[in-house]
Amino acid sequence: MEELNESIMNSETSLNEVEQKVEMTSTEEPKLDSATVADEMQTVESEQTVSDEKFEEPVVDYSAYTREALVEALKELLNDDILKIKNRVASIRSTFTDLTKKYQAEQYEAFIAAGGNKEEYQPADDRVVDEYKKCVNKYRDRRQKHQEEQEAIKQRNLEKKQELLEELRRLLDSEDTLKKTYDDFSALQEKWKTIGEVPRGEANNLWQSYHFLIEKFFNKVRINRELRMLDLKRNLEQKIELCEKVEELIVEESISESYKKLQQYREQWRTIGPVPSEKNEEIWARFCNAADQIENRRKEFYEQRKDEFDRNLLAKNALCEKAEELVNKPLENVNAWNEVTDELNELLKIWKTIGPVPKEVNEEIWTKFKSMLDKFFEAKKEHFEKLKGEQANNYNLKVDLCLQAEAIAKRDDWKRATDDLLKLQEEWKKIGSVPRKQSDKIWLRFRSACDEFFARKAEYYSSIKSEETENLAKKRAIIEQVKQFEFGEDKNQNLAVIKDFQRQWVEIGFVPIAEKEVLQKEFRDTINAHFEKLKISVRETQEAQYREKLKSISKGDVGKFVSEEKRELQDKIQKLKSDLILWENNLGFLANSKQATLLKEEFEKKMQSARQQIALLEAKLKIVNEEAKGKKDEESAKEEE
Repeated sequence: MEELNESIMNSETSLNEVEQKVEMTSTEEPKLDSATVADEMQTVESEQTVSDEKFEEPVVDYSAYTREALVEALKELLNDDILKIKNRVASIRSTFTDLTKKYQAEQYEAFIAAGGNKEEYQPADDRVVDEYKKCVNKYRDRRQKHQEEQEAIKQRNLEKKQELLEELRRLLDSEDTLKKTYDDFSALQEKWKTIGEVPRGEANNLWQSYHFLIEKFFNKVRINRELRMLDLKRNLEQKIELCEKVEELIVEESISESYKKLQQYREQWRTIGPVPSEKNEEIWARFCNAADQIENRRKEFYEQRKDEFDRNLLAKNALCEKAEELVNKPLENVNAWNEVTDELNELLKIWKTIGPVPKEVNEEIWTKFKSMLDKFFEAKKEHFEKLKGEQANNYNLKVDLCLQAEAIAKRDDWKRATDDLLKLQEEWKKIGSVPRKQSDKIWLRFRSACDEFFARKAEYYSSIKSEETENLAKKRAIIEQVKQFEFGEDKNQNLAVIKDFQRQWVEIGFVPIAEKEVLQKEFRDTINAHFEKLKISVRETQEAQYREKLKSISKGDVGKFVSEEKRELQDKIQKLKSDLILWENNLGFLANSKQATLLKEEFEKKMQSARQQIALLEAKLKIVNEEAKGKKDEESAKEEE
């Protein structure tokens, strides 16, 4: 920027010298010295530099790219403006060359390692290199075409400026009035400014010819001092106005806006003509002083912003570390996944509140943070897709349990049904979660079935509680009747009475469970006491009951019953006798010991019980035979009648 300011200063000094020569009426033809030409050329180059600075090509790090990725990146760049991709293309070409050399070296080393002869080694066709060459050739063609177009434009600009030089020469020979000549001269100057670059080799000669003709023009027309002073005064006023505008930019809030406008004012300064020589340095110093303040302010701003960017980078690195910790945290349930999701979303909100970081690491730090978010949410997606399948299966399992529970809810076998329902509840607890939108509904269905069953059970037991109390009173009354009953001498009649008491006892329903055993024992003790008093054995009672059973059988069923009953009784007798023989044999093998004594006692009890059962079964078999014979005799007597 200092070079540009110096160029502008030199240019104005040169123009002032020209003006002074115009004011002088010298007819000597001046020659443009080399210093003046150098100053003007420096101004042109400065203009070009400022123009080029309007676009800053982004810097991309291709070091981590593969060769294939580099080719794709190059293809994509070829779709952009050829002037905006030069540095990136160069970076890609350098990186691709290094990778290709490395790849070819690896191929060669692999060939030698496989036992190949290095004289026989022939590089294999490389499709990636072929594709790369096509892209590079396309880039060269486009660049060559662009350069040719630019050279053509410069050539046309050269022709235009040469035409202007011819017009300027004709103007020098013009006999028109001073006013018209001066206006035509000003128009030629404006046209000259609007024409762009010319071929570099022609620029020096072109500028020398142009300024020579300008010098000659001022000498030719010899503008009077009053008109020239008026022009210098107008230029001074315009430059004072520009100084004021630049000074206003010092308090402009937007740094970028103030700097942008400063460049515009500098361009305007260059287009304004010279001022009176005694004011030249003063007005220029004022302009530079204001411009320097804006430059310094911009410099301080960017230094402060760099510190801020560095602090932002530290903060974002801390967020990356926290995100990495959360992403690598083991998660065991849905709540844990959701908690980490909320924490990561909170980190993202914080990230957005942090300002920018240095440009060279901006993409890197964002990619690092985003990759961890992507990793987590991809894992979460897979987890919940898997969980969704499991939940669907769990839902089907719970629907099946609901169906079973609803069936149990209708049953009346309270003990077994209760056990079955409790098992279903345990199975329900073992089954995992179901989809949230179905969770409450399926649980309500299962719980309703359970509630229905237990409500029915509670209602049933509450209704039978009073019935059991009544049954308790009835059974106590029977016990009192048995205790007070006076038996006669007829044994069979006494058995019938006792049997009737037992029938009544059985016909009465349940009693409270706490009273059952005591009541049953009291009744049996009372009955046994009567058996003892009446000398009636249990076996006699059982035989009497068996006879009653046979009498209840209809005549048509006697033959079939007798046949089946005899066979069943004989089988049971034979089975018990076999067991008895086996137990008797086992006793002979037992040694004399405390344990053996206990076993002998156990076997003796079994053998005694078996003998009693055999005696009862044989008595029943005898009764069956007698009953069958008696009924057969009755039938024969009826037939004889």
